[in-house]
Amino acid sequence: MSETKFKKVTHCIFDMDGLLLDTESVYEEVIRQIAQEYDKPYPIETRLKLLGTTEPRTAEIVVNDLGLPITTEEFLQKFHKLCRERLADCPLHKGAEKLLRHLHKHNIPFCLATSSGEDMVEIKITHHQDVFKLFHHRVCGSTDPDVKHGKPAPDIFLVAASRFPDKPDPSQCLVFEDAPNGVKGAHSAGMQVVMVPDERVPLEMCSLATQRILSLEQFQPELFGLPPFDN
Repeated sequence: MSETKFKKVTHCIFDMDGLLLDTESVYEEVIRQIAQEYDKPYPIETRLKLLGTTEPRTAEIVVNDLGLPITTEEFLQKFHKLCRERLADCPLHKGAEKLLRHLHKHNIPFCLATSSGEDMVEIKITHHQDVFKLFHHRVCGSTDPDVKHGKPAPDIFLVAASRFPDKPDPSQCLVFEDAPNGVKGAHSAGMQVVMVPDERVPLEMCSLATQRILSLEQFQPELFGLPPFDN
């Protein structure tokens, strides 16, 4: 999309996994380990389907695609146990902290819209509490009762926008996502989307993004009417 078509925004909504935190490699290891218990492969096609999905949906896709001889509940038990052991040490992606502190400094409201459950979020942000305290609020798709349908449905983004005190119109919100499912959801919600995709995501799966960048370090706030970085 041409830069001239970027529209001014007043609020920002951030995904977490794979965008702010480098969690995707952990998830990949965990699911591959579970698959190997049953001598099943974990193909890239399945992995791409999982990006941005809620935990229950992740379980459904993995069990069905891989033909695992367990229920989705049994998968989630294994999944949660392994995740709790490994997710506390996930680092922030490059550019994430700088952008969040910049928005906070300039009083730009922003929130979190993650498909993870509240308990898993707490584990992941163990070593990043000071950064995540900057968010106005967070919506956790796997445990929030107001999120009826997970990404790629628009529910989580509409709920996130509605919880800002001034309840901005969706067109005033800029979403940051790494997953095609998240981009679809934000686009359906009527929001602009900056996508920072995994390098293995095919280009055609990025087509709905307003802007596609390789890293949050490349984001230029002024393109969307936000205060430019100081340096």
